[in-house]
Amino acid sequence: MAIVTIIGSGMMGSALAFPARENGHEVRLVGTHLDREIIEACKATDQHPKFTRPFPAGLKYYQIEEMEEAIEGADMIIGGVSSFGVDWFGTHVLPKIPEEIPVLSVTKGLVNTEDGKLLTYPDVWNEMMRKIGKKLSINAIGGPCTSYELVFHDQSEVAFCGTDMKILEKMKSIMATDYYHISLSTDVTGIESAVALKNGYALGIALTIGLNQKEHGIDSELHFNSQAAIFGQAVKEMYKLLDYQGAATLENMSVGYGDLYVTVYGGRTRLVGILLGRGLNIDEAKAELNGVTLESLVVAERVAKAIKTAAKLGKLNPADFPLLMHVDEIITEKKPVDLPWEAFTFTYNK
Repeated sequence: MAIVTIIGSGMMGSALAFPARENGHEVRLVGTHLDREIIEACKATDQHPKFTRPFPAGLKYYQIEEMEEAIEGADMIIGGVSSFGVDWFGTHVLPKIPEEIPVLSVTKGLVNTEDGKLLTYPDVWNEMMRKIGKKLSINAIGGPCTSYELVFHDQSEVAFCGTDMKILEKMKSIMATDYYHISLSTDVTGIESAVALKNGYALGIALTIGLNQKEHGIDSELHFNSQAAIFGQAVKEMYKLLDYQGAATLENMSVGYGDLYVTVYGGRTRLVGILLGRGLNIDEAKAELNGVTLESLVVAERVAKAIKTAAKLGKLNPADFPLLMHVDEIITEKKPVDLPWEAFTFTYNK
Protein backbone atom coordinates (compact mmCIF):
# COMPACT_ATOMS: atom_id res chain seq x y z
CA MET A 1 0.00 0.00 0.00
CA ALA A 2 1.22 3.46 -0.90
CA ILE A 3 0.41 6.80 0.71
CA VAL A 4 -0.94 9.43 -1.68
CA THR A 5 -1.23 13.01 -0.43
CA ILE A 6 -3.35 15.39 -2.49
CA ILE A 7 -2.76 19.09 -1.81
CA GLY A 8 -5.61 21.22 -3.12
CA SER A 9 -9.17 19.96 -2.82
CA GLY A 10 -10.48 21.37 -6.09
CA MET A 11 -12.48 19.08 -8.33
CA MET A 12 -9.69 17.39 -10.30
CA GLY A 13 -7.34 16.91 -7.38
CA SER A 14 -10.19 15.48 -5.33
CA ALA A 15 -11.35 13.26 -8.20
CA LEU A 16 -7.95 11.56 -8.25
CA ALA A 17 -8.67 10.34 -4.74
CA PHE A 18 -11.07 7.84 -6.31
CA PRO A 19 -8.61 5.70 -8.32
CA ALA A 20 -5.93 6.06 -5.65
CA ARG A 21 -8.18 4.93 -2.79
CA GLU A 22 -9.97 2.27 -4.86
CA ASN A 23 -6.54 0.74 -5.50
CA GLY A 24 -6.22 0.25 -1.75
CA HIS A 25 -3.84 3.13 -1.01
CA GLU A 26 -4.02 5.53 1.89
CA VAL A 27 -5.24 8.87 0.57
CA ARG A 28 -4.83 12.16 2.42
CA LEU A 29 -6.74 15.13 1.01
CA VAL A 30 -5.38 18.52 2.08
CA GLY A 31 -7.27 21.74 1.46
CA THR A 32 -5.52 24.98 0.62
CA HIS A 33 -6.23 28.15 2.59
CA LEU A 34 -9.15 28.69 0.18
CA ASP A 35 -10.61 25.21 0.73
CA ARG A 36 -11.58 25.29 4.39
CA GLU A 37 -15.30 24.86 3.80
CA ILE A 38 -14.67 22.04 1.32
CA ILE A 39 -12.56 20.09 3.81
CA GLU A 40 -15.10 20.60 6.60
CA ALA A 41 -17.85 19.36 4.28
CA CYS A 42 -15.75 16.33 3.33
CA LYS A 43 -15.16 15.53 6.98
CA ALA A 44 -18.87 15.75 7.71
CA THR A 45 -20.19 13.81 4.70
CA ASP A 46 -17.26 11.93 3.09
CA GLN A 47 -18.29 13.66 -0.14
CA HIS A 48 -16.92 16.62 -2.06
CA PRO A 49 -19.55 19.41 -2.21
CA LYS A 50 -19.40 19.44 -6.02
CA PHE A 51 -19.57 15.67 -6.53
CA THR A 52 -22.74 13.60 -6.52
CA ARG A 53 -20.94 10.46 -5.34
CA PRO A 54 -19.24 9.95 -1.97
CA PHE A 55 -15.52 9.31 -1.71
CA PRO A 56 -14.39 5.71 -1.30
CA ALA A 57 -14.39 4.88 2.40
CA GLY A 58 -11.28 5.65 4.40
CA LEU A 59 -10.06 9.00 3.05
CA LYS A 60 -8.32 11.27 5.53
CA TYR A 61 -8.94 15.02 5.43
CA TYR A 62 -6.57 17.82 6.48
CA GLN A 63 -6.70 21.61 6.69
CA ILE A 64 -3.74 23.56 5.34
CA GLU A 65 -2.15 23.93 8.78
CA GLU A 66 -1.89 20.13 8.90
CA MET A 67 -0.16 19.85 5.53
CA GLU A 68 3.24 18.79 6.83
CA GLU A 69 1.62 15.99 8.82
CA ALA A 70 -0.17 14.86 5.66
CA ILE A 71 3.08 14.92 3.66
CA GLU A 72 5.01 12.80 6.15
CA GLY A 73 5.63 9.30 4.81
CA ALA A 74 3.90 9.94 1.48
CA ASP A 75 4.95 7.98 -1.61
CA MET A 76 3.71 10.68 -3.97
CA ILE A 77 2.17 14.14 -3.80
CA ILE A 78 -0.60 15.24 -6.15
CA GLY A 79 -0.78 18.99 -6.66
CA GLY A 80 -4.44 19.90 -7.07
CA VAL A 81 -4.34 23.71 -7.35
CA SER A 82 -5.69 25.77 -10.24
CA SER A 83 -3.39 27.87 -12.41
CA PHE A 84 -4.13 30.84 -10.15
CA GLY A 85 -2.38 28.94 -7.35
CA VAL A 86 0.88 28.25 -9.18
CA ASP A 87 2.95 30.84 -7.31
CA TRP A 88 1.39 29.86 -3.97
CA PHE A 89 2.12 26.17 -4.60
CA GLY A 90 5.71 26.94 -5.53
CA THR A 91 6.25 29.19 -2.52
CA HIS A 92 4.32 27.46 0.27
CA VAL A 93 4.09 23.78 -0.70
CA LEU A 94 7.01 22.58 -2.82
CA PRO A 95 9.72 23.78 -0.40
CA LYS A 96 8.16 21.58 2.33
CA ILE A 97 8.16 18.38 0.27
CA PRO A 98 11.15 16.05 0.85
CA GLU A 99 13.25 15.61 -2.28
CA GLU A 100 12.60 11.85 -2.43
CA ILE A 101 8.82 12.28 -2.83
CA PRO A 102 7.71 12.84 -6.45
CA VAL A 103 5.07 15.44 -7.26
CA LEU A 104 2.30 14.99 -9.85
CA SER A 105 0.49 18.18 -10.86
CA VAL A 106 -2.98 18.50 -12.40
CA THR A 107 -2.49 22.21 -13.12
CA LYS A 108 -2.67 23.19 -16.80
CA GLY A 109 -1.21 26.34 -18.24
CA LEU A 110 1.70 28.19 -19.81
CA VAL A 111 3.66 31.30 -18.94
CA ASN A 112 4.90 33.65 -21.65
CA THR A 113 8.38 35.12 -21.39
CA GLU A 114 9.91 38.38 -22.54
CA ASP A 115 11.60 36.60 -25.44
CA GLY A 116 8.40 35.05 -26.78
CA LYS A 117 8.78 31.60 -25.26
CA LEU A 118 6.14 29.57 -23.45
CA LEU A 119 7.11 27.86 -20.22
CA THR A 120 5.19 24.99 -18.64
CA TYR A 121 4.33 25.09 -14.95
CA PRO A 122 6.88 22.35 -14.17
CA ASP A 123 9.45 24.67 -15.79
CA VAL A 124 8.32 27.50 -13.53
CA TRP A 125 8.40 25.36 -10.38
CA ASN A 126 11.78 23.83 -11.22
CA GLU A 127 13.23 27.33 -11.54
CA MET A 128 11.69 28.33 -8.19
CA MET A 129 13.25 25.26 -6.58
CA ARG A 130 16.63 25.92 -8.23
CA LYS A 131 16.73 29.35 -6.60
CA ILE A 132 16.41 27.82 -3.14
CA GLY A 133 18.83 24.97 -3.86
CA LYS A 134 16.22 22.23 -3.93
CA LYS A 135 15.65 19.48 -6.51
CA LEU A 136 12.26 17.79 -6.79
CA SER A 137 10.79 15.37 -9.30
CA ILE A 138 7.94 17.50 -10.65
CA ASN A 139 5.63 15.64 -13.01
CA ALA A 140 2.27 16.46 -14.54
CA ILE A 141 -0.97 15.00 -15.91
CA GLY A 142 -2.41 15.90 -19.30
CA GLY A 143 -5.25 14.59 -21.38
CA PRO A 144 -9.01 14.52 -21.89
CA CYS A 145 -10.42 13.82 -18.44
CA THR A 146 -13.06 15.83 -16.59
CA SER A 147 -13.25 15.42 -12.85
CA TYR A 148 -16.92 14.54 -12.57
CA GLU A 149 -16.68 11.85 -15.24
CA LEU A 150 -13.61 10.36 -13.56
CA VAL A 151 -15.65 10.16 -10.36
CA PHE A 152 -18.29 8.23 -12.32
CA HIS A 153 -15.63 5.81 -13.59
CA ASP A 154 -16.06 6.87 -17.21
CA GLN A 155 -13.29 5.29 -19.30
CA SER A 156 -10.51 7.90 -19.37
CA GLU A 157 -7.03 8.00 -20.88
CA VAL A 158 -4.45 10.53 -19.74
CA ALA A 159 -0.70 10.98 -19.93
CA PHE A 160 1.70 11.33 -16.99
CA CYS A 161 4.79 13.28 -18.04
CA GLY A 162 8.11 13.80 -16.31
CA THR A 163 11.82 13.43 -16.84
CA ASP A 164 12.32 10.08 -15.06
CA MET A 165 10.50 7.10 -16.60
CA LYS A 166 10.98 4.95 -13.49
CA ILE A 167 9.17 7.52 -11.37
CA LEU A 168 6.39 7.76 -13.94
CA GLU A 169 6.02 3.99 -13.93
CA LYS A 170 5.79 3.99 -10.12
CA MET A 171 3.06 6.62 -10.14
CA LYS A 172 1.18 4.75 -12.85
CA SER A 173 1.28 1.58 -10.76
CA ILE A 174 -0.32 3.50 -7.90
CA MET A 175 -2.99 5.33 -9.91
CA ALA A 176 -4.01 3.16 -12.91
CA THR A 177 -7.35 1.32 -12.72
CA ASP A 178 -9.65 -0.51 -15.12
CA TYR A 179 -11.24 2.87 -15.97
CA TYR A 180 -8.27 5.25 -15.52
CA HIS A 181 -5.70 4.48 -18.21
CA ILE A 182 -2.30 6.16 -18.18
CA SER A 183 0.23 6.76 -20.96
CA LEU A 184 3.75 7.84 -20.01
CA SER A 185 5.94 10.48 -21.63
CA THR A 186 9.26 12.16 -20.88
CA ASP A 187 8.27 15.07 -23.14
CA VAL A 188 7.00 17.43 -20.45
CA THR A 189 7.02 20.46 -22.74
CA GLY A 190 5.00 18.60 -25.37
CA ILE A 191 2.27 17.17 -23.13
CA GLU A 192 1.91 20.28 -21.00
CA SER A 193 1.89 22.62 -24.00
CA ALA A 194 -0.71 20.54 -25.82
CA VAL A 195 -3.18 20.43 -22.95
CA ALA A 196 -2.73 24.12 -22.15
CA LEU A 197 -3.03 25.39 -25.73
CA LYS A 198 -6.44 23.80 -26.16
CA ASN A 199 -8.01 26.26 -23.70
CA GLY A 200 -8.15 29.29 -25.97
CA TYR A 201 -9.20 27.13 -28.89
CA ALA A 202 -12.01 25.43 -26.99
CA LEU A 203 -13.32 28.90 -26.21
CA GLY A 204 -13.15 29.75 -29.93
CA ILE A 205 -15.19 26.68 -30.85
CA ALA A 206 -17.77 27.46 -28.16
CA LEU A 207 -18.25 30.92 -29.68
CA THR A 208 -20.07 29.27 -32.58
CA ILE A 209 -22.60 27.70 -30.19
CA GLY A 210 -23.40 31.12 -28.77
CA LEU A 211 -23.58 32.69 -32.23
CA ASN A 212 -26.08 30.03 -33.26
CA GLN A 213 -28.18 30.69 -30.15
CA LYS A 214 -28.04 34.42 -30.78
CA GLU A 215 -29.42 33.96 -34.28
CA HIS A 216 -31.88 31.12 -33.75
CA GLY A 217 -32.71 31.17 -30.04
CA ILE A 218 -31.18 29.68 -26.90
CA ASP A 219 -33.22 26.50 -27.25
CA SER A 220 -32.41 26.02 -30.93
CA GLU A 221 -30.77 22.83 -32.15
CA LEU A 222 -27.01 22.67 -32.13
CA HIS A 223 -25.39 23.35 -35.50
CA PHE A 224 -22.22 21.39 -36.08
CA ASN A 225 -20.81 22.73 -39.35
CA SER A 226 -19.47 25.89 -37.73
CA GLN A 227 -18.15 24.01 -34.69
CA ALA A 228 -16.34 21.54 -36.92
CA ALA A 229 -14.85 24.31 -39.04
CA ILE A 230 -13.42 26.06 -36.00
CA PHE A 231 -12.24 22.73 -34.59
CA GLY A 232 -10.27 22.18 -37.79
CA GLN A 233 -8.75 25.65 -37.59
CA ALA A 234 -7.89 25.06 -33.93
CA VAL A 235 -6.07 21.84 -34.84
CA LYS A 236 -3.98 23.70 -37.43
CA GLU A 237 -3.02 26.49 -35.06
CA MET A 238 -2.27 24.15 -32.17
CA TYR A 239 -0.01 22.11 -34.45
CA LYS A 240 1.94 25.25 -35.42
CA LEU A 241 2.34 26.24 -31.78
CA LEU A 242 3.45 22.76 -30.78
CA ASP A 243 5.96 22.91 -33.61
CA TYR A 244 7.17 26.25 -32.24
CA GLN A 245 7.62 24.48 -28.89
CA GLY A 246 9.58 21.73 -30.63
CA ALA A 247 6.88 19.27 -29.64
CA ALA A 248 4.68 18.53 -32.67
CA THR A 249 4.62 14.76 -32.24
CA LEU A 250 1.66 12.48 -32.89
CA GLU A 251 1.54 11.53 -29.20
CA ASN A 252 1.41 15.13 -28.00
CA MET A 253 -1.15 16.10 -30.61
CA SER A 254 -3.44 13.19 -29.74
CA VAL A 255 -3.41 14.21 -26.08
CA GLY A 256 -4.01 17.87 -26.92
CA TYR A 257 -6.74 17.31 -29.48
CA GLY A 258 -8.53 14.87 -27.20
CA ASP A 259 -8.42 17.45 -24.42
CA LEU A 260 -9.72 20.06 -26.86
CA TYR A 261 -12.72 17.85 -27.64
CA VAL A 262 -13.68 17.21 -24.03
CA THR A 263 -13.23 20.87 -23.08
CA VAL A 264 -15.61 21.98 -25.82
CA TYR A 265 -18.29 19.61 -24.59
CA GLY A 266 -17.74 19.43 -20.87
CA GLY A 267 -15.79 22.37 -19.48
CA ARG A 268 -16.21 25.83 -18.00
CA THR A 269 -14.58 27.27 -21.10
CA ARG A 270 -17.65 26.18 -23.07
CA LEU A 271 -19.86 28.35 -20.85
CA VAL A 272 -17.89 31.55 -21.31
CA GLY A 273 -17.54 30.94 -25.06
CA ILE A 274 -21.29 30.53 -25.45
CA LEU A 275 -21.98 33.74 -23.53
CA LEU A 276 -19.50 35.67 -25.66
CA GLY A 277 -21.05 34.25 -28.82
CA ARG A 278 -24.50 35.38 -27.65
CA GLY A 279 -23.21 38.95 -27.56
CA LEU A 280 -21.95 39.55 -24.03
CA ASN A 281 -18.55 41.21 -23.66
CA ILE A 282 -15.91 39.57 -21.53
CA ASP A 283 -16.78 41.53 -18.38
CA GLU A 284 -20.46 40.66 -18.70
CA ALA A 285 -19.63 37.00 -19.31
CA LYS A 286 -17.41 36.89 -16.21
CA ALA A 287 -20.18 38.47 -14.14
CA GLU A 288 -22.67 35.92 -15.44
CA LEU A 289 -20.33 33.12 -14.35
CA ASN A 290 -19.47 34.63 -10.99
CA GLY A 291 -17.38 32.19 -8.97
CA VAL A 292 -16.34 30.02 -11.91
CA THR A 293 -12.57 29.74 -12.41
CA LEU A 294 -11.74 30.77 -15.97
CA GLU A 295 -8.17 29.60 -16.49
CA SER A 296 -8.73 29.42 -20.25
CA LEU A 297 -8.80 33.22 -20.51
CA VAL A 298 -5.38 33.52 -18.88
CA VAL A 299 -3.82 30.87 -21.12
CA ALA A 300 -5.26 32.36 -24.31
CA GLU A 301 -3.98 35.83 -23.43
CA ARG A 302 -0.51 34.57 -22.53
CA VAL A 303 -0.15 32.54 -25.72
CA ALA A 304 -1.29 35.51 -27.81
CA LYS A 305 1.32 37.70 -26.10
CA ALA A 306 3.99 35.11 -26.85
CA ILE A 307 2.98 35.06 -30.52
CA LYS A 308 3.16 38.86 -30.74
CA THR A 309 6.58 38.90 -29.08
CA ALA A 310 7.87 36.08 -31.28
CA ALA A 311 6.56 37.97 -34.32
CA LYS A 312 8.69 40.98 -33.45
CA LEU A 313 11.69 38.65 -33.34
CA GLY A 314 10.79 37.16 -36.73
CA LYS A 315 9.96 33.73 -35.28
CA LEU A 316 6.18 33.61 -35.80
CA ASN A 317 3.56 35.32 -37.93
CA PRO A 318 0.30 36.33 -36.18
CA ALA A 319 -1.51 35.84 -39.51
CA ASP A 320 -0.95 32.11 -39.03
CA PHE A 321 -3.13 32.23 -35.91
CA PRO A 322 -6.29 34.15 -36.90
CA LEU A 323 -8.54 32.23 -34.51
CA LEU A 324 -6.43 32.71 -31.41
CA MET A 325 -5.71 36.34 -32.25
CA HIS A 326 -9.45 37.01 -32.53
CA VAL A 327 -10.08 35.25 -29.21
CA ASP A 328 -7.41 37.52 -27.72
CA GLU A 329 -9.16 40.61 -29.14
CA ILE A 330 -12.40 39.49 -27.55
CA ILE A 331 -10.72 38.97 -24.18
CA THR A 332 -8.29 41.89 -24.00
CA GLU A 333 -9.98 44.53 -26.17
CA LYS A 334 -13.61 43.55 -25.54
CA LYS A 335 -14.26 43.33 -29.27
CA PRO A 336 -17.51 41.68 -30.39
CA VAL A 337 -17.36 38.18 -31.83
CA ASP A 338 -16.78 38.35 -35.59
CA LEU A 339 -15.02 35.18 -36.63
CA PRO A 340 -12.71 35.75 -39.64
CA TRP A 341 -14.01 32.81 -41.66
CA GLU A 342 -12.11 33.52 -44.86
CA ALA A 343 -8.84 33.65 -42.95
CA PHE A 344 -9.38 29.98 -42.13
CA THR A 345 -9.46 28.87 -45.76
CA PHE A 346 -6.39 27.65 -47.60
CA THR A 347 -5.17 26.84 -51.10
CA TYR A 348 -3.10 23.69 -51.49
CA ASN A 349 -1.56 22.96 -54.87
CA LYS A 350 0.32 19.68 -54.70
